Amino acid sequence: MNNPTIDDILSPKPDARPRIYAYSIADEAHEGLLKVGQTTRDVKRRVAEQLRTAAITNFRIELNEPAEREDGTIFTDHEVRAALTRKGIENTSLEWMRCTLADVHTVLTELRTGLRFSGTHHQTFPMRREQAEAVRQTHAYYHSRWEEDMHAVPRFLWNAKMRFGKTFTSYHLAKKMGAKRVLVVTFKPAVEDAWQSDLENHADFDGWQYLSVKTGGDPTQIDRNKPVVYFGSFQDLLGRDARGNIKVKNEWLHTENWDLVVFDEYHFGAWRETAKELFAGEEDEIAREEARLEDAKKLKDRIADLQEPLEPETEFLPITTKAYLYLSGTPFKALSTGEFIEEQIFNWTYTDEQRAKAAFAAAHPDQWNPYGSLPQMRLLTYQMPDELLAIASAGEFDEFDLNEFFAATGTGSKAQFKHKSDVQKWLDIIRGQYAPSAVDSLKTGTRPPFPYSDVRLLPYLQHSFWFLPNVAACHAMENLLTERQNTFWHEYKVISAAGASAGIGLEALPPVRRAIGSGFDSKSITLSCGKLTTGVTVKQWSSILMLRNLKSPETYFQAAFRVQSPWSIKNPNGDNPHEEEILKPVCFVFDFAPTRALRQLSEYGIGLSPNEANPENAVKELVSFLPVLAYDGANMYQVDAGGILDIAMAGTSATLLARKWESALLVNVDNETLRKIMDNPEAMAAVERIEGWRALGDNVIETIINKSEKVKDLKAKAKERDLTPKEKKELSAEEKEYKSARKLVQEKLIKFATRIPAFMYLTDFRENTLQDVITKLEPDLFRTVTGLTVQDFHLLVRLKVFNTEQMNQAVFAFRRYEDASLNYTGIDSHEGLSSYGLYNTVVARE
Repeated sequence: MNNPTIDDILSPKPDARPRIYAYSIADEAHEGLLKVGQTTRDVKRRVAEQLRTAAITNFRIELNEPAEREDGTIFTDHEVRAALTRKGIENTSLEWMRCTLADVHTVLTELRTGLRFSGTHHQTFPMRREQAEAVRQTHAYYHSRWEEDMHAVPRFLWNAKMRFGKTFTSYHLAKKMGAKRVLVVTFKPAVEDAWQSDLENHADFDGWQYLSVKTGGDPTQIDRNKPVVYFGSFQDLLGRDARGNIKVKNEWLHTENWDLVVFDEYHFGAWRETAKELFAGEEDEIAREEARLEDAKKLKDRIADLQEPLEPETEFLPITTKAYLYLSGTPFKALSTGEFIEEQIFNWTYTDEQRAKAAFAAAHPDQWNPYGSLPQMRLLTYQMPDELLAIASAGEFDEFDLNEFFAATGTGSKAQFKHKSDVQKWLDIIRGQYAPSAVDSLKTGTRPPFPYSDVRLLPYLQHSFWFLPNVAACHAMENLLTERQNTFWHEYKVISAAGASAGIGLEALPPVRRAIGSGFDSKSITLSCGKLTTGVTVKQWSSILMLRNLKSPETYFQAAFRVQSPWSIKNPNGDNPHEEEILKPVCFVFDFAPTRALRQLSEYGIGLSPNEANPENAVKELVSFLPVLAYDGANMYQVDAGGILDIAMAGTSATLLARKWESALLVNVDNETLRKIMDNPEAMAAVERIEGWRALGDNVIETIINKSEKVKDLKAKAKERDLTPKEKKELSAEEKEYKSARKLVQEKLIKFATRIPAFMYLTDFRENTLQDVITKLEPDLFRTVTGLTVQDFHLLVRLKVFNTEQMNQAVFAFRRYEDASLNYTGIDSHEGLSSYGLYNTVVARE
């Protein structure tokens, strides 16, 4: 007997592992059939060996799964086929079964878990780390509130961008709570499919019941011992009959004691009188929001309105529940309005998602990445030639005015651009065919990467979304692209998803899907001024052209995220169900007003990180996952976080900076804050020292609180019975009085805040925080300039009358602008300065 060698002794452990596989053959004889077998070898090789002798090549491996349970025991293909047969599925011959892939997944899950499932609850994937964290945080917050007050009804917000998996995660929260009755109220009924499929396809929710208007069924006949989810639209559940009573069909909802109520696609303050845009089209909503941001007075009114006391959920939707969960994809609005405090919010942003993608790839390079198919965004900005800038420049800095440039009149075939010949030049520019630009390129020896000319970009423009100012502009663009001279654009199917002719909401989607088809052989351009910018997924869209002025970073990125939907092929070769071919690793945003675009980006980055002391760090983190390229008319270059802030600041002025100190976001005048002032004699004395305060009257705060409560009571009465003419008049007068008084209080507080920039100019301390300068270094100067003592100001900040986060951003903008304007003249404002002091924190200068 030969002695074993060292190599024999240390021989590698066999990696054989029993697997269940299923494959299909694409021919008439095998239609609807799956061959279910097992092997411990490589499945591809095993199937190829089986079929080689018969020279069959039109096969596809549909399933390749481990044949083992969590306790280490294994099961065989015989057991799989027997389980399928018990479900009434036909075993046509030997290992062939007349079944679907979902049927096989279901019995595999049954064999692994020892459970029997109704329907096809075959999915078994666990929650991702961030989903589990959202459940943990929310559950912990609910219980902390219940420990303080067992009758409390806690509210929690998930600020999660699309692709977070909110439906699946919400169900897991309900399961962790032991909830038996879950009500899902949506502001966008089109999301129902996700709520239904997640509940009916995942093994974790076997036995749960799903009800909605669409599914039908009698809700009074449900099994009381099993959890039930009812899905309804806000519009339907809020609807009342002619007398203002709850619809008869919904009465059962109001008698049920719910364990959890989920508001999906939540709009902040959506049930307020002033938020009628919820029920309007996206186009009107965007136009109104932009108009509000344009008009400083309207913006102040809007913020003051948002600080009116929030009507309790039970007031607008009279139901009883243990807890509320709010789901939204709009970042940082909740923080800015103060509707939810930090401990009530879970955030999952674009930056979080891309960071998780990179971290997983680094830690597990050989494994399937659950975030891998989520494209990284790229922003490319283009400076337009002077002759086009001259056509439509507006504002203090002569920024390119996209709304004016693409201004149009008429609808349908009669729509036409006001500057039609210049828009034609723009079409030539973006495909690299504009003569003056071509000459410049020959001189410099470089060819700038214009969207429709660069071979690296063209594949991402096979299906694009063009975001225009209004319906007339969409129709005019469709007409221009189809004109005889524009032969290049005739390759693209142009869909105008704008105006009444395109349908309401999701009705505009089917024509887009028909035009795109599979997306491989077709080319398309979707024109819109608001439709299809929220709540839809068109995976083939890979780029968006921003052709309108947008002042709100939320609206800008909400539209941009439409092109960030993943597009990939699972099991591309038909022989490995765990393989995924990613067709869209990145996506592009093209913008033709660089300063405005980079200002949006900087505001978005800062808004995503409200607790980040240094705004530059917030922007730096965002652009590490959202690279920015800028074309300045001659060269294309990459812009870093500092450059983005500098360009954003270049489009500002002392006047605009002063407006930051006139922002209504700097002060809080909601009832809770006003009550804190009223209950504190020192705080009352402090506000009375603010210039012009005494002119408001002796009991202005008490008047606001009392009258707002009275109006609330009258509105509650109006829901129970018709108000008398006297009561209606009283309601109108009281409401007008207290809203007017609240705005006056807001204006006085803002007037005080505007004194702070004057103080910053006068003081020479730059490295210290403004708080230290005020309280320790120059308290007398502060009192002289503002009229308040240091103690007064401290107290009002502690009571949250002033928002320190907003102040930090305003001080940062002031310091950076001051430095940039002096550097331009060759002056170093403070030689050797290494850091800036903000309001209550210090950041590095570089």
